[in-house]
Formats: sequence, C-alpha cells, structure tokens
Amino acid sequence: MNTLYSFRRCPYAMRARMALRYCGVAVDIVEVSLKAKPAEMLALSSKGTVPVLSVDGEVIDESLEIMHWALAQNDPQDWLLKDDPVGQQYIAELIEQNDQVFKLHLNRYKYAERYPEQPMAFYRAEGEVVLRRLDELLEGRDYLLAARPSLADVALMPFVRQFAHVDREWFGQTPYLRLQSWLQRFIESDLFTSVMKK
Repeated sequence: MNTLYSFRRCPYAMRARMALRYCGVAVDIVEVSLKAKPAEMLALSSKGTVPVLSVDGEVIDESLEIMHWALAQNDPQDWLLKDDPVGQQYIAELIEQNDQVFKLHLNRYKYAERYPEQPMAFYRAEGEVVLRRLDELLEGRDYLLAARPSLADVALMPFVRQFAHVDREWFGQTPYLRLQSWLQRFIESDLFTSVMKK
C-alpha cells in the first residue's frame, strides 16, 4: 500500500495531501508527531521531515516532488497548464518565490520571538511584499494564473493561510481583498476540508 507520512498543520504536507487527493491516488496517511517521529519514516528518509511518500517501492520526501508525481498520474483540471508554456514558467517562479523567500519571512513573522534582531512588524512587512504581488495577480480572475486553480495556487495556499492566521484581524483589515477571497475559497473547498479532516 502507498503510504504518506504527514503532519496535518505542516504547509508542505498540506499541499502534498491536496495533490494526492485531487489526482485520486489511494494512500494510507500516517499522522506523525514531530516530537516522536516513527522509525519506519526515518528508515525511508533520514531527513526526518514531513511529508514522505512511499509508493511502489519509491520514496519521495519533497512536497513539490510529491505534487508533481501525483499530477503525472492524473491531472483532470490541468493544474500543470500543459499547453501554456508561459503559465508553466509563472508556476515555477511563484513556487520558487514562495519556498525560498516568503517561507523565510513567514517563519520570522510567526516566531518573531526567536528573531529579536527586528520587530514582528518588520517581518510581516517583508512578507507583505509577496502578498501584494499575489493580490495583483488575482485582478480579474479567481486564481493566480488562470480561471481555474493551477499547481501554483495549491502549492502557495497553505503558506498564505499560515501567514494570515498569525494575526487574522490584521489580515482581515488589509487591502488585499482579492487574496482574502482566494484564500477563503480554498479553505471552504471540498479539496481542502477533505484533507484537513481528523
């Protein structure tokens, strides 16, 4: 049986689970305590981070690689924008910006007490640069790159959600109304609610 080692609140695990659910591949999900990681997961991946997918004797321990593996099995709504090379380039750029830049600001904003070099508001403002760009991309459409979700939307959503949840009142008062609607649409979607069920 295919097995995914996951931690429900981890944004990397969240996006992997959404891709697996979307593509319809059956997987057993093992909910991992980050304080007591199971030996069988560590035997598969010495990195010790979630998610880890064990499928047909193959081990994939990067969330983005799990998403690409899932979409190679089945991509019914064309999340990969396969006939749109410019869109594919945008997908890659947005995910790289999220994983390399935004995640750094998110960590410092969320755990500001660990980074006393700057006040919390400084880290939030750094992350806001990315939020503003995403809000601009949503002008005139419901999703970042097309009229339907793409890989970029699903790969970024858990991180934007986490950023918004650090101070929900602040996020609700920002001028990023399109981004707020985009996030809410995902949070209420069957895809998201199904992977977040206990």
